[in-house]
Amino acid sequence: MNSTLSKRAKLKNWRARRPFWGAALCILSGLIILWVPAKLYEVAAAPGSILFVGFFLGGLTLLMGVLGIIMPRLSTLLGVLAIFSSVLSIMGALGGFLIGTILGIVGGSMFIAWKPQLGSKEIFDQTNESNFAEEEVATGKEILPE
Repeated sequence: MNSTLSKRAKLKNWRARRPFWGAALCILSGLIILWVPAKLYEVAAAPGSILFVGFFLGGLTLLMGVLGIIMPRLSTLLGVLAIFSSVLSIMGALGGFLIGTILGIVGGSMFIAWKPQLGSKEIFDQTNESNFAEEEVATGKEILPE
């Protein structure tokens, strides 16, 4: 990687290789879904309460967002699980007053629709210009840089 790239360009290249916005929406959705059972915990902490389901599904939606940043190759599977857990959170956490459910569906859809990009065009141009060693090995002749 070229050290002359700015921090902004490095962040842009990093974001291009991950389903960043889908993960951000899933993380936000998980936090909103977890907020509802956390506020209702003192009131509804009775045996037989389905409040645990809200904690579980909110945490699962949050986890899918974090895993999407860490493991971008599994974005389709993580998107399906994020949509599934955010829709089911209506049962145990009111879906974060439906705002969390809608954000989870949109974030999971962005996970599924995401296709990886390897980087920006400038980096490809720089790497294609400096591959003299590969050309020398492939042709068997010595190539001098211009």
